[in-house]
Amino acid sequence: MKCVVGTLFYDNGKVLLDKPRRRPTYQIVGGSLEENETPLDGAFREAREELGNKVNLDKNLFKFLFEFDEKATSDPSMTLHFYIFEYHGILEGELTTSEEIEDFIWYDTSLGENMLSYALKNEIIPLLVKDKKIN
Repeated sequence: MKCVVGTLFYDNGKVLLDKPRRRPTYQIVGGSLEENETPLDGAFREAREELGNKVNLDKNLFKFLFEFDEKATSDPSMTLHFYIFEYHGILEGELTTSEEIEDFIWYDTSLGENMLSYALKNEIIPLLVKDKKIN
């Protein structure tokens, strides 16, 4: 089973999502764990890579939230093990797109579910709504 990490960044009742260039759906900031990497180290590294070098991040503000298994949006026959973190601070700096990431959005439920990855649609967004972390 492949292990992946993701970090939730919040602002005014919305959560930050990014859209990889090679996928049709949005996802939370994150990606695959590298060999011998802890989930926290992976979450921090992926956030640095995906948000760009104009964003200031403090590794001490990454807090583990929960973990779960879900099918991969890109290959529904593959199951992924997710480690989800929250960033307990204000995201400061400028988000920059890259060869990997083509877009960012601040998501709330008024935008609907069609744009979301399986993990967002099935696990993460329902929890955030239940816990009143997003609108």
